[in-house]
Amino acid sequence: MPDQGWDAAAGEPRLLGPADVRQIAGRLGIRPSKRLGQNFVTDAGTVRRITALAALHQDDVVLEVGPGFGSLTLPLLAAAGRVVAVEVDPALAAELPRTVAARAPGLAAQLEVVAADAARVRDLPGPPPTALVANLPYNVAVPVVLHLLATVPSLRRGLVMVQAEVADRMSAPPGSRTYGVPSVKLAWFAEVRRAGPVSRTVFWPAPRVDSGLVAFTRREPPPGAAREEVFAVVDAAFAQRRKTLRAALAPWAGSAAAAEQVLRKASVDPALRGESLGVAEFARIAVAARPPGRPGWS
Repeated sequence: MPDQGWDAAAGEPRLLGPADVRQIAGRLGIRPSKRLGQNFVTDAGTVRRITALAALHQDDVVLEVGPGFGSLTLPLLAAAGRVVAVEVDPALAAELPRTVAARAPGLAAQLEVVAADAARVRDLPGPPPTALVANLPYNVAVPVVLHLLATVPSLRRGLVMVQAEVADRMSAPPGSRTYGVPSVKLAWFAEVRRAGPVSRTVFWPAPRVDSGLVAFTRREPPPGAAREEVFAVVDAAFAQRRKTLRAALAPWAGSAAAAEQVLRKASVDPALRGESLGVAEFARIAVAARPPGRPGWS
């Protein structure tokens, strides 16, 4: 007799609902942790929507961060060839393979669970991941995405669910009210866009704010400067948002006069503020700051 969690006729796993998530949590004695930013998706329609928007293929290897009880993991396994799930909670990491084996036995071999902190993980098992699809903890969303883009070069695209305000900052264009350090640093790696809203009602426990979907497609960074050089300029430029670049970059350059000299060499108006520049302009500033004769970085 087929497992009751497997829809044999459709050839797809039967997804988790609110009662399923609470039943697993009760059996394991798990209460959502504020410290870990745990808000679990319990709505099947939402995870189907995320999976569809991710536009996965059977040759994709999906990296999922914070799979929790497996609500999103199950449809991802059906859509992609393999899922590498990185889970920091050891109890959830141990339970996830059992959930998949019970609800999608035909897909269980396609799952690899890594019990680790995604903000620090570097070596992932198996074929290199091609797509990041995840419901990210609110408190670490941007650092996790930046870390993974920097350390997993095989990631070509992604779709992540984050707090709505964070989604705005991640995808903001130059000159907008929410444009800042996360916007520029993500733009170094990829083209980023908002991909839709998500109501707080689809989570357990329900957070106090709504969420948003952010999609990205990797691209080549601006030529000539190293990421560390550019990010140092970005951090300095936004340290005090209301200052002009001449003033904001003075500590980084050594003095306001030195900052102005570098900015003019980079063809950037010293009277502008950091929020008006794109990543290419920040890269030009980093290159212009190099001492004469110093070789370029890749």
